Amino acid sequence: MIPQPNPYQNVNPSPWPLTGAVAALLLTSGLVMWFHSNSYALLTMGGPLLALTAYQWWRDIVRESTFQGHHTPAIQKTLRFAMILFIISEVFFFTGFFWAFFHSSLAPTPEVGGNWPPAGINPLDPQKVPLLNTTVLLASGISVTWAHHSILAKKRKQALYALLITVILGMYFTVLQAMEYMEASFTIADGVYGSTFFVATGFHGLHVIIGATFLVICLLRLFLFHFTCHHHFGFEAASWYWHFVDVVWLFLYVSIYWWGS
Repeated sequence: MIPQPNPYQNVNPSPWPLTGAVAALLLTSGLVMWFHSNSYALLTMGGPLLALTAYQWWRDIVRESTFQGHHTPAIQKTLRFAMILFIISEVFFFTGFFWAFFHSSLAPTPEVGGNWPPAGINPLDPQKVPLLNTTVLLASGISVTWAHHSILAKKRKQALYALLITVILGMYFTVLQAMEYMEASFTIADGVYGSTFFVATGFHGLHVIIGATFLVICLLRLFLFHFTCHHHFGFEAASWYWHFVDVVWLFLYVSIYWWGS
């Protein structure tokens, strides 16, 4: 690692924020066009551009932190605060979904029959697939904590095994949730129950996919000896994010699956 004379990094000019913004615009516009007109043109441009931007941006960050020595203790402290603020913003993001659910379920309107769940809705059994998914995510939280402690204890092989288990459990959760969606007797178009259920659980599922991708990158970096017991913020941020995903799922299971059914 190259010695860093200044504790703070002067970031070099980068095109990736611009290409990322353009890719996000193309992707969201492409999704709208796909939903309404069944057109894939913008979607096929935005998806690859976003993937390419993410790959190159992450490559630059890995190079800066691991090989160029730019991520000094002062920078790592700043990044920790940034990750904490990001997770707090995610908390408020999901708070809106819970607010919508409890607003509709605690005082059901006459339009839904004055009952919750509304008449005609057969909710999913919370003791079947949702309970299995809860067990899977709790187990993944244990394994990612095991990986973190293994890195701190300089037990690289144990950290690799634990992180691989976490990634597999995250993918298993996604498969189970997809099967649950296909077997559900209601859709997102079935009134307020369907919309609150699928929006809340669907966005959580998206966060699981993002977190699993985050952990796959960390697994690759751990395999390439990028992490040490004193310099592994990338993994630390991924583990924080994964624990946040676990906690949100517990609230979803207790409120929407168990109490809401």
